[in-house]
Amino acid sequence: MSIPQSGGGPITDPRQLSEYMEAGCKPRDQWRIGTEHEKFGFCQDSLAPLPYDGERSIHAVLAGLRDTYGWAPVEESGKLIGLEKGGANVSLEPGGALELSGAAVETIHQTCDEVNEHLREVKSVADHIGVRFIGLGAAPIWRHEDMPLMPKGRYKLMDAYMDTVGTSGKTMMRRTCTVQVNLDFASEADMVKKLRVALALQSVATALFANSPFFEGQPNGHKSWRARTWRHLDAARTGIPSFVFDEGFGFEHWADYALDVPMYFVYRDGRYVDALGMSFRDFMRGELPALPGETPTLSDWADHLTTLFPEARIKKYMEMRGADGGPWRRLCALPAFWVGLLYDDTALDAAWDLAKGWDQDTREALRVAASVDGLQAQVGAVKMHDLARELVHIAHAGLKARAKPGAGGLIPDETHFLSALQESVESGKAPADELLDRYHGDWAGDLTRIYGDYSY
Repeated sequence: MSIPQSGGGPITDPRQLSEYMEAGCKPRDQWRIGTEHEKFGFCQDSLAPLPYDGERSIHAVLAGLRDTYGWAPVEESGKLIGLEKGGANVSLEPGGALELSGAAVETIHQTCDEVNEHLREVKSVADHIGVRFIGLGAAPIWRHEDMPLMPKGRYKLMDAYMDTVGTSGKTMMRRTCTVQVNLDFASEADMVKKLRVALALQSVATALFANSPFFEGQPNGHKSWRARTWRHLDAARTGIPSFVFDEGFGFEHWADYALDVPMYFVYRDGRYVDALGMSFRDFMRGELPALPGETPTLSDWADHLTTLFPEARIKKYMEMRGADGGPWRRLCALPAFWVGLLYDDTALDAAWDLAKGWDQDTREALRVAASVDGLQAQVGAVKMHDLARELVHIAHAGLKARAKPGAGGLIPDETHFLSALQESVESGKAPADELLDRYHGDWAGDLTRIYGDYSY
């Protein structure tokens, strides 16, 4: 979840709302890649999730990273709740999962180096205190009451609100994890094309990275329980906004959409002011009940944009939000997939050709089917496995065309980061399928085996 944003000063003209996002437009040579991933921490002996405080805790991990590796602390109300260094930050999710929000870098080689360095640092600190981490889309055994709520004002407000707008918000906050990538756009037209591809084809990422077939100790009937959780969270701020595919869509339309999404909070003087369910439109008029007479700043707008949760979203860049958290070796495959599709014009055109004929019902049906059946999903004549195979092929061509070398020129491009996805399309199995095979095979229904076999 996002930290407080620094967007700018007072909003004096409604055009500033769309201009804020449009200011993110960059020429191609300035396009960057930012990878984010979350993972669950647990005590190695008891397999219990980590509390905030104590010898084996999220605080102990954050403090260890701070003291051993030079990360600068981020505090809220005197509590250590994150770290910063070199354009990256480490934060804690509502239920105690640990997130790396990586720096904006030029190549997947660089973002993968960053991921690897972070995980090595986390492992060294965790090993010292008897803690391990695991990359999954949903907590496989832990129940709601096992998961402590971390001490952030934003989370306390959201937690209280979730049950009023859906059935799974608290589950999302405490017991799901994801891997995401943030990418740039050159212009409004480029943003529109990329966002349409991202939203239409996010179901393919969900299927390829499906990694949450267990919940509360047993198979749950879904390949991605995380994706299922998001489908029942809050209809006002999730899903696939259909207006993105309408003629004339642009930054102003996204701003209008965001204005209609109810607020969570306003951040003032180091604290979160309760604005649950209130209107940013009222805030613009100085009529926000939580802050009567006060009007918003661009920082407030930037914060509000972080409370929209569609399958892909726009801020000053674009976020791909459809994938489950996963094992170490697959984390770099997610940015490789989307960079390959969106950062090469030929690949972007080819990806859009696959999806441009779909209507909203088809896009939504694929979203549902991906969460249930993963790569085995089918909607009408569209077979997810075939679609995934074609898109991985397109992404490979896009990365090859980018020709971004690594390892001092010894590696000619970024295509090898797709190897895990190529294995999936060859076998027809995503991580969830492999986990189910283990559960029904050598684990003999003992789900505690997942912690030893799949932890970092």
